[in-house]
Amino acid sequence: MRIALVHEYLNQLGGAERVLEALHELYPQAPVHTLVHDTRKVGGTFKDWHIQSSIIERLPGGKRFYKWYLLAMPAAIESFNFNGFDVVISDASAFAKGIIVPPGTLHVCYCHTPTRYLWSDAHTYPNEVRAPWLVRKIMPFALNYLRGWDRQAADRVDVFIANSKFVAQRIHKYYRREAEVIYPPVDTDKFEISNEVGNYYVMMGRLRPYKKFDLAIQAFSALNIPLKIIGTGEEEAHLKKIAKPNIEFLGYDVDRKEVLKHAIAFINPQVEDFGIAPIEAMACGRPVIAYRAGGATETVIDGITGIFFDEQIWESLADTVVRFKPNQFDPQKIRAYAKTFDRSVFQSKIEQFVKKSYETFKQTGRI
Repeated sequence: MRIALVHEYLNQLGGAERVLEALHELYPQAPVHTLVHDTRKVGGTFKDWHIQSSIIERLPGGKRFYKWYLLAMPAAIESFNFNGFDVVISDASAFAKGIIVPPGTLHVCYCHTPTRYLWSDAHTYPNEVRAPWLVRKIMPFALNYLRGWDRQAADRVDVFIANSKFVAQRIHKYYRREAEVIYPPVDTDKFEISNEVGNYYVMMGRLRPYKKFDLAIQAFSALNIPLKIIGTGEEEAHLKKIAKPNIEFLGYDVDRKEVLKHAIAFINPQVEDFGIAPIEAMACGRPVIAYRAGGATETVIDGITGIFFDEQIWESLADTVVRFKPNQFDPQKIRAYAKTFDRSVFQSKIEQFVKKSYETFKQTGRI
């Protein structure tokens, strides 16, 4: 099989990019098609790959201010030519699933979520975006156009893979499609258990509104308990402004393993589609305190690998932290559970699924 990969943006390093790395490791000859590749943001992470970027990257400010060209992204993603490929795997949370492939080419979409700001967050996103008043007023009309395109784009996919049961439900609700569930890869071998636990809790991820870092900052500021935050993002300046001295921002260029393995527990107050970061904490044997919703309900075993809080408000999180008893958790059991999400498990399932789907596609012309 000649395989190609598609990914929205190569300008950040997060969970979706780890999925792409695992896919590229599985199919090392596959070229990667992306809207924007910004080496200033990702360094040499993808330097030896065959990467084909869209015209957006070459437009004025296209790398740095790519969001200016939001309405041009459907046309840009549709411009990629996949003649000669047997299978195209789109790694999608927005535009990547909208590619157009030839009749004899199988399109497999690994879907992280139906586009958040078009569907599940449609009514909250315009108010959360830090943009001028006029932009926020016009935004609903632009999003309405993109929502129509996104729904049509989903119909072009031959077969969906969802990164969790939670996302599979969203795919069915918004796209009326079924999806196989294959959990994302976690490099569990890069993490380890420590016999020494510090006096702090930890959060990790992109500093974006839906991640609810502000909720955790409010809780830990009120409790005056140390909280370390790993990550960068658009909310960083705002979050630093509301944080008290017991909140420490470590950025992204930090040894995640060292921070995670000495933490009392990992804090997960957001609704995640899946959530790789909590699994990495578990790979260090550390329990997770999570809001009971989304992907966390599939990855956190209450009382075994962590505990839940039930209201997405800082008071509920603070109350749970106060009552939390870390000594009740067995680090070895937590790590053993985390190993079930290892990269090797993901790659094996993807390889089997793609091979089986392609054989069916070639025999019948459809899935």
